Amino acid sequence: MAILHGEYFLELIIIFILGLTSGSPLIKVFNLEDMELKESVILNGFSGILDDGQTGSKCDIGNSSCGFHDMKKLVLCEEELKGIGSLNTTCQLNTSLQFDNDVLITGEGNLEILSHVSVGCPFAGCLISINISGDLLLAEYASLLAGTLIVRAGNLFLQNNSFLKTTALGGAPPPQTSGTPLGVDGAGGGHGGRGACCIKSDGKDPEDTWGGDAYAWSTLTKPWSHGSRGGTTSREGEFGGGGGGRVKIIARSILNVNGSISADGGDGGLKGGGGSGGSIIIRVPKLKGTGTVSARGGKGWAGGGGGRIAISSYSREESLNIFVHGGESHGCTSNAGAAGTIFDSVLQSLIVSNNNLSTLTDTILLDFPTHPLWTNVFVKSCAKAVVPLFWSRVQVRGQFSLLYGGTLSFGLSHYPFSEFELMAEELLMSDSMIKVYGALRMSVKMLLMWNSEMQIDGGGDAMVGTSLLEASNLVVLREKSSIYSNANLGVHGQGLLKLSGSGDTIKAQRLILSLFYNINVGPGSVLQAPLEDAAKGDLAPRLNCESPSCPEELIHPPEDCSVNTSLSFTLQICRVEDITVDGLIQGSVIHVHRARTVAVNAGGLITASRLGCKGGVGKGHVENAGAGGGGGHGGQGGDGYLNGVSSRGGEVYGIADLPCELGSGSGNSTSEGTTAGGGIIVMGSMEHSLSSLNIFGYVRVDGESNHQAAGNQSATNMGGSGGGSGGSLLLFLHSLTLGNNSLVSSAGGHGGHVGGGGGGGGRIHFDWSNIPTGDEYAPLANVKGTIYTRGGMGSDGGHDGKDGTVTGKECPEGLYGIFCEECPIGTYKDTNGSDISLCQPCPPEEIPHRGTYISVRGGVTQPSCPYVCLSEKYHMPYCYTPLEELMHTFGGPWLFGLLLSGLLVLLALVLSVARMKIIGTDEFSGPVPPPHESQIDHSFPFLESLNEVMESTRTEESETHVHRMYFMGPNTFGEPWHLPHSPPHRIDSIVYEDAFNRFVDEINSLAAYQWWEGSVHSILAVLAYPFAWSWQQWRRRKKVQQLRDFVRSEYDHACLRSCRSRALYEGLKVTALIYGCYYYQIQSSSRGPQNLHAWNFSTEESGWWLFPTTLLICKCIQARFVDRHIANLEVQDRTLYSNDPAKFWDS
Repeated sequence: MAILHGEYFLELIIIFILGLTSGSPLIKVFNLEDMELKESVILNGFSGILDDGQTGSKCDIGNSSCGFHDMKKLVLCEEELKGIGSLNTTCQLNTSLQFDNDVLITGEGNLEILSHVSVGCPFAGCLISINISGDLLLAEYASLLAGTLIVRAGNLFLQNNSFLKTTALGGAPPPQTSGTPLGVDGAGGGHGGRGACCIKSDGKDPEDTWGGDAYAWSTLTKPWSHGSRGGTTSREGEFGGGGGGRVKIIARSILNVNGSISADGGDGGLKGGGGSGGSIIIRVPKLKGTGTVSARGGKGWAGGGGGRIAISSYSREESLNIFVHGGESHGCTSNAGAAGTIFDSVLQSLIVSNNNLSTLTDTILLDFPTHPLWTNVFVKSCAKAVVPLFWSRVQVRGQFSLLYGGTLSFGLSHYPFSEFELMAEELLMSDSMIKVYGALRMSVKMLLMWNSEMQIDGGGDAMVGTSLLEASNLVVLREKSSIYSNANLGVHGQGLLKLSGSGDTIKAQRLILSLFYNINVGPGSVLQAPLEDAAKGDLAPRLNCESPSCPEELIHPPEDCSVNTSLSFTLQICRVEDITVDGLIQGSVIHVHRARTVAVNAGGLITASRLGCKGGVGKGHVENAGAGGGGGHGGQGGDGYLNGVSSRGGEVYGIADLPCELGSGSGNSTSEGTTAGGGIIVMGSMEHSLSSLNIFGYVRVDGESNHQAAGNQSATNMGGSGGGSGGSLLLFLHSLTLGNNSLVSSAGGHGGHVGGGGGGGGRIHFDWSNIPTGDEYAPLANVKGTIYTRGGMGSDGGHDGKDGTVTGKECPEGLYGIFCEECPIGTYKDTNGSDISLCQPCPPEEIPHRGTYISVRGGVTQPSCPYVCLSEKYHMPYCYTPLEELMHTFGGPWLFGLLLSGLLVLLALVLSVARMKIIGTDEFSGPVPPPHESQIDHSFPFLESLNEVMESTRTEESETHVHRMYFMGPNTFGEPWHLPHSPPHRIDSIVYEDAFNRFVDEINSLAAYQWWEGSVHSILAVLAYPFAWSWQQWRRRKKVQQLRDFVRSEYDHACLRSCRSRALYEGLKVTALIYGCYYYQIQSSSRGPQNLHAWNFSTEESGWWLFPTTLLICKCIQARFVDRHIANLEVQDRTLYSNDPAKFWDS
């Protein structure tokens, strides 16, 4: 850019002055730049917009038809401005000035307007243009006033309470436009927004009544139009406030506003409308301060509309206040003038704000640019914007936000037949509203609503009555937000649709929700179609009440999920992955298509109750002066009965295995008190079933109940109508969970008072897809809740309706029932079907008596039912013990017994031969009987030792005895041989008792068997009894051999008293007695009674040698006597075997 300094600037001033006196021969000098002010401040100071103060026509120096003779005055610092200094250095104005014509102030230096100094041209349309390369300063309470202010400077500073002002000094509006209202209504002037009007025209809505119209939409990015004057309330004068002027500020660096820059409309008072705001353009890199920039509408009987502001600044402080709101209306305080516009040229954003002044007057939004697109649009603070043109498109690159009571309307309320488009990245609504008269095609990425409404009035025209709202990422409604359409509505997306809580609703006459990943209907929120409070002219969906057949689209719906008014759906959820219901989903015909999971949580409800037909195929009949019969469907309706007159209930219709018919009502559809049947709910389709349906709340298609008597007559003259029949619930699904306290219902409604019949129950069908069988089987349903299709109750003599039907898809082999469960244990099913009677008992001959049936995954499909044995000790397949298996291996018990017997005989023969060969004859055979010539007398008592008897070879010696002792016991492993411990009385005198007892203990321990010997015998007795017998005999022989060895080698005869030992024993007693008597006599004579202890000796005694001497003598005598006596006994022991006992004892 070319910058002029020094001599170039002076030369330019000279040329400019010459031009003032000689016409315009030097205009070409200024054709170097245009009005866009894109060059340097100095050069642009002479290429600005010059306006004719009286005509308001634009005079561009770039236009050859405009000369400098149009500029009225070029002023200098010290002369015309009466200041101090120079405009090429610093010019300080300390004196207030008022011009009567346009003024151009230009220079290379600074300009300072000191405190309390006012410089102005206070005439409508008057122009003051300041073009300096330095800074412009307005000190405190300083002001610059004109109809048009153009300021170009390096920096601009407005100190506290200073202002640049064009309020109420606007010139004429652009040609062929006028914001000044006609008539004497005292309406406000229009510009950026329409002026308000406080007088309502006959036949018009308040929204269709306004004052001055808006204009200059096409130049709102660079607004340069004056505001319009407000209307008057009297023809006697113009009492309306003037329109706001124009302000253009261009600074090279900083604009610091602590004062105010205003182009407000003038106030009209109580006799006139307020003027509309003017235009302000600000282009500066940095915009600072805490002041005000405003183009507000003026106050008046009706407020004026706001003006237009365009700001181009890369840095702007939020503390700066910018206002374009309409003026307040004294005649209608709730209807201020419409808001003007604020355009941010850097962000390419449009702001429409009414500063929280309520209004019914619109800010007009016309064509939105397409190259480039605006970034954001904000309608806020009670602003009311309207897109009036038919078939309009509103498109921005970023956000379209409605905040703090902002309202956006599409179309006209009296002509709702157009279509509109809204395209943005995000549509954000907070405490705001969108109204659409016609149809809306919305395409955004996110739709967020907070306490906001979207109302769509389709006007009852089916051709344009379908609105499509597409939010690819997110749709969230919170804090009682609602979307309402009295026509067809489609909501599409690819992310989340969430109705957060109470009061959040989406309602339409026909509603289609599609393509979302997840739909979450929160507690207290509602999805509804059709409308319960629909007006008469609203577009209503068509119900097939007179057709008993199922609509094809319910079973095989189209794949595109588009809104098709020819289909019977009223509410469809299509191509949604997961659906979670904590609130309410309500519709006449609800269809969930191509969804993965549906979860109805506790408190959630999906219902088509009371939304079926008020008549229909199975309608209940009503006789004259009688009560109505209940509607029929899955069950017959109950007959109505009153005063002897019976009204027949509706008939059964539809298909139980594929129900998709609407429930029927009672009476005629046009009569008062008529009840409606239940609607239809279909989840899934033949081609695409639900993966899972989890119900912990309620799913209902009940018929309507009538709780009042028909008409207003006495109940004795006219009875109540019957209850409506239940509707249809058709579920195509893989798995079902019914939690505790959950309910799935298609019940009939109750009959009305008096005598109304109950409605018949509806139909519920579970159509399972891909039922797993065999090892892949898994339970299809977990049912803890309630499923019923009961008929409604009749009233006061009316009959109850019959129950409806609950069916399931035909189950494959092995499964039965509604939920295709496994047949009970002990039954099998080899055909398709669901009836439990198809599960037949397994043939009893196929199972052994020790077997029990077991469950099989997927059920039993063949008569040969699987079983297991009662215990592990039995072996499959016949549940035999090992022995029984062995027996049956060899042909059964009889043949096995025969073979075993033969084997035992053969084994016995083999063992006998082996015994004879190996063991030989028995060594312990009985004693040889004595010969007849034996002379031994067995009655003679004598002692015969065992060793002597066993070693004796003499028969008489082995058979002669005093007493024979026998072993006691059977000699078995459990009870072996043993001897009693007490010796028999016959041998008491010849044995020592203690020694005999020790002898018996030794014999008994030796005769006892070891524990392992008995164990081996028991095992052999089970496995092979002949071996057990042979084992026992062998161990017995071993015991006898051990007893023999003991007696032969180890027994020392200690217990026996032989003749020799007895004689020795007697001799010892005699000797002891003699010695005792002798010693006693000695001790008595010598010592007296003092020493009676026989063995108490002492060396002091004089007779100590008597005891050993006496003992030695006695021992010698005893030895001689004993030796002789024993020798005699030994002879007797060997020779005396006489039968004469006396001879024996004499010897």
